[in-house]
Amino acid sequence: MCVYIEDLKFSLWADFIERDYLDGEFKELIEKKIINGATSNPAIFKNAILNSPAYKEQLATLSGSAKEKYEALAIYDIQKAADILRPLYDKGDDGYVSIEVDPNLCDDAQATIDEGERLFHAINRPNVMIKVPATEAGYEAMEALTAKSIPVNATLIFKEEQARSCAAAFARGAQKATTIADTVISIFVSRVDRALDATCKQHNITPGLTGIYNAAKCYAAIESLHTPNTRALFASTGVKGDEYPAHYYIEELIAPNSVNTAPIDTIKAYIQNGAKEQKLPLSPQLIEEHFRQLQDAGIDLEAELDKQITDGLEAFKIAFKDILESL
Repeated sequence: MCVYIEDLKFSLWADFIERDYLDGEFKELIEKKIINGATSNPAIFKNAILNSPAYKEQLATLSGSAKEKYEALAIYDIQKAADILRPLYDKGDDGYVSIEVDPNLCDDAQATIDEGERLFHAINRPNVMIKVPATEAGYEAMEALTAKSIPVNATLIFKEEQARSCAAAFARGAQKATTIADTVISIFVSRVDRALDATCKQHNITPGLTGIYNAAKCYAAIESLHTPNTRALFASTGVKGDEYPAHYYIEELIAPNSVNTAPIDTIKAYIQNGAKEQKLPLSPQLIEEHFRQLQDAGIDLEAELDKQITDGLEAFKIAFKDILESL
């Protein structure tokens, strides 16, 4: 394998899709063995479709509903990315690109299953992961899709119980599948610190650790379950502002058998300045001591994580709505 840190089986994926980028810098990062996969979400596609002139020509040829137009644009990009990544996939070095189902389906298991299967077959590439939010309906969809040997990226994980539920769904799906698909469980990191850092400082609690420790706890849970072909993926790893080094959430989450998907500038900063030393797993005692400090300060971490799940789903729904209204 040519994952970024080979002895750890640690991969870097680019959390970005845009048509002109796929023709240029994306290929360069792959050729330099820096990235070996890519992820997308409704917010990423919103920024690409609404702000890049690269989509105007195809848009002029499209008819049908706004969602049909969006899917045509997105499928084209995902197919293109998958084809560029295919040589990596063929030699067992990841090579995956993710596309998310309509986030408005997050509470409808059957609709999520139907759309995930439809998108996978419409894209018609084996190295595509269908992204499914980690809701109760989502777990049912994850099981059904992996039972059909469709690779799945479980997304918007903020809590250990979500991570365990995703892994359990993948394990059930794998038992029914003719071929066990690769799956990832995407743990969101930096959003937690952005929400809690100011409060941590007020109580003399070291900022910039809650997101890391929470992700480390989820990672440990996933690893302990030994679900076939399933890895932790660290997402939301870009830094906002200059309080931490730009590569902070890559460097601090280097872990065996894991993926980090990050914005391009974050990846570049890591390549230039980041260390490659293994950081996870962390001691459970270290994590629990930090969580005890939060509790003693009256900070309700569980409530904040629940809020992040709700806010994350809402943000994806709004981005999706904005795309459709513009089309």
